[in-house]
Amino acid sequence: MKKVDEETGKYYGRKAVSFVLITITGGVALSALDDLAIYHGCSSKAMEKVSKNQAIIDSIGEPIVKGPWYNASLAVAHERRSVSCSFPVSGPQGNGVLQLKAVRNGDDTWSSFFLPRDWDILIMDALLHIPENEKHRTLRINLADKPLSCTACTDSTPHPSENSKAKLSANQ
Repeated sequence: MKKVDEETGKYYGRKAVSFVLITITGGVALSALDDLAIYHGCSSKAMEKVSKNQAIIDSIGEPIVKGPWYNASLAVAHERRSVSCSFPVSGPQGNGVLQLKAVRNGDDTWSSFFLPRDWDILIMDALLHIPENEKHRTLRINLADKPLSCTACTDSTPHPSENSKAKLSANQ
């Protein structure tokens, strides 16, 4: 009788360990899928802006293609309502990296996990590398729609996000 109870205990112990491992694996997989959905939403919205920006089109050409997701960087904060993301882009005349910070709009319900999220891009910069003969140009283009509020700025000093011109630097 004692041997039967011992075997039953081992059986239920193995089942409990299996259940815990499957639950942890499922949680990690869901978190990874959620991160991938966040990346896809933010990067798609950023690519919409990039494809309409004449300075970027003039710099790296068309079509502008988003690089692979595994070369991207993603950091989420504030209960997944804030994101910082960077990912590679390329065109026929050069390549670069888009960097952005965005916040999520909308409610935080279970159904929102499965629905596309609406992101507001607060800050977005393109760092572009354009090879030319022996010289290489590096451009930084600010793609912010509207300037951020800044209490330290005055009327005589324009806010950096209001400067829409590309900043050039020569590298060798």
